[in-house]
Amino acid sequence: MNIPANLKYTKDHEWIRVEGETAYVGITDFAQGELGDIVFVEIETVGETLKKEEVFGTIEAVKTVSDMFIPVSGVILEMNNLIEDTPEVVNKDPYGKGWMIKIKVSDPKELSDLLSPEKYSALVGA
Repeated sequence: MNIPANLKYTKDHEWIRVEGETAYVGITDFAQGELGDIVFVEIETVGETLKKEEVFGTIEAVKTVSDMFIPVSGVILEMNNLIEDTPEVVNKDPYGKGWMIKIKVSDPKELSDLLSPEKYSALVGA
């Protein structure tokens, strides 16, 4: 299982990569593995301001539908259009081409509440 050292994680299996005032958010390798074949991603919150841990979208796999939670408060700037047409990219490359949303972080202090790669690894038993 891949758990990149340059990311922060949530207990709900989302990751966040901060680049200046913006950040990319997606689901972890563990999450995509548990979900199985991803067939649809729905994100209708672009342009909205969400508080930490609010639902920003849903992800549908062959066997289930799951909510996705925003790791920190912020404005959703854009959705990854690639996953709209080819949602299976999330299974193949969850930390790269399979990112979900780009956000403008409202409160950078919330990042310190997230899990380090080591703590996330312990959470999932990796």
